[in-house]
Amino acid sequence: MGPVRLRGKILLGVALVVMVLIPVGLVGFNTFRAHLMAHIFSTMKPPPETIEATTAETATVPQGLTAIGTLQAVHQVTVAPEVGGRVVDILFTAGAQVHAHDPLVQLNDGPEQGDLANYKAQAVNAEVNLARSQKLVGRQFETQVNVDLNRAQLGQANGLIAKTQAQIAQKLIRAPFDGRLGIRQIDLGQYLSAGSAIVTLTDLDQLYVNFSLPEQALSQLSSGQTVDIAVDAFPGQVFKAVLTTIEPQISVDTRAISLQATLANPRHLLQPGMSTNITVELPPLTNQVVVPETAVDFSLYGDAVFTVFHSDDAGKPVLKVHRSFVKTGARFNGKVVILDGVDPGQVVAKSGQLKLSNDAVVQLSSGDLLQPPATLPKD
Repeated sequence: MGPVRLRGKILLGVALVVMVLIPVGLVGFNTFRAHLMAHIFSTMKPPPETIEATTAETATVPQGLTAIGTLQAVHQVTVAPEVGGRVVDILFTAGAQVHAHDPLVQLNDGPEQGDLANYKAQAVNAEVNLARSQKLVGRQFETQVNVDLNRAQLGQANGLIAKTQAQIAQKLIRAPFDGRLGIRQIDLGQYLSAGSAIVTLTDLDQLYVNFSLPEQALSQLSSGQTVDIAVDAFPGQVFKAVLTTIEPQISVDTRAISLQATLANPRHLLQPGMSTNITVELPPLTNQVVVPETAVDFSLYGDAVFTVFHSDDAGKPVLKVHRSFVKTGARFNGKVVILDGVDPGQVVAKSGQLKLSNDAVVQLSSGDLLQPPATLPKD
């Protein structure tokens, strides 16, 4: 065997060894890398999630029946004349506050004033004739028939006077009650027919609140209950009314009860026609477990909270959370009643729940006033 052939065999052997060692090395490297990564991931733990927490507490929970209502004036009319006539004087200012019997509009009463003067003269003449006849009949110079005729003429004249005075009074249009006037709807010199609108008059001192509730609420209603009124025009303010009328029949179409409350309005802040949010107060519930609304995760799969508890992690104390499904009740003032699933004194997360899972390690935010070591349970 020559040197050339020997060298070729050596190179071929080396090549074969290299071809065998490369796959073996790759397999070994991949195995080592996988083992190393598994070890890293098994020992690596995510940092604790920062949350805010609060303690479930017991509270007295207000109850109420809610509805949408409308304000209505107790006294509100459109002032109009009883008889026709031409406007000769407008005695009011639009938007002014007036009292009962204040004059508002004067219609032309010239013809009636002339008739009144005529009838008064007739009454004077009839009175004189009656007095003369009464004297003469005593002396038997006059018959009783003439006396009765003169008395009838006097009565007729007085009747015409009263009728004409009533007609004149109708020409002076007055406010029927205390209240505030609206926009003037007439002009000076305008002829008004009977019933023509002059101005609206509204008594704002007291208002009605009309609303309805489902028939199922009938057993919880009684006259004299307090009704809380809220309107969009005055956010944050609650006006107190009293339930005064319960319609004694249920609507066949809606199966609802028509109700009316009476509301004092001394500052005239509220006005008829306003839409209102209504709450009929019911006896409150005592000793109810409540948490902030933000502590509850409301979802289609059920409402849940994350309770916070102490745990040991390799001998090191940590805080963890557990997802607990709950049954919720009424909501009020940013809180929600927990009917089942949380006990008083338990600590629950009130923010940051989206990043939590069962047994997740957490830490409380620096601004959290909760002192967990003394209150949290251990796993």
